[in-house]
Amino acid sequence: METIQKMFEHLHWANERILDTLQKIEGENNGALRLFSHILLTEKLWFTRLQGLDSSHIAIWEDVHIDACAELAKQNEQSITSFLKNLTNRDLDNIVTYKNSKGIEFQNTLREILTHVALHGHYHRGQINLRLRSERHEPVNVDFITFVR
Repeated sequence: METIQKMFEHLHWANERILDTLQKIEGENNGALRLFSHILLTEKLWFTRLQGLDSSHIAIWEDVHIDACAELAKQNEQSITSFLKNLTNRDLDNIVTYKNSKGIEFQNTLREILTHVALHGHYHRGQINLRLRSERHEPVNVDFITFVR
């Protein structure tokens, strides 16, 4: 459970660093903002599913204003922190049944889903940094080792 907790602490830290950078260059890199909003919307989608709620209304590829991203990042952090607070190592092996955006039912362990959510954000933050660099902006250091230092 400690590793999962640390991964999500890093996720929140990395999201804040990306948010801060995108706020400073607002309007200059819509592709980066679209990727960032995708990260946040996907986090919301998965934690909606983990609460046993219908997630079919959550579009994960939307143009979201930077101010709405800031609010969504805050809401996600609260939801995730609250959700993880009461979990035990044993809970991580629980099976979660959910439907994807096409209505197809799947089952995965809570551990698999939480790992996916954390790694999904890493992938797209890398894409954001590539876009920032191509626009001659400094990429954001969101490496895990930087976080734990």
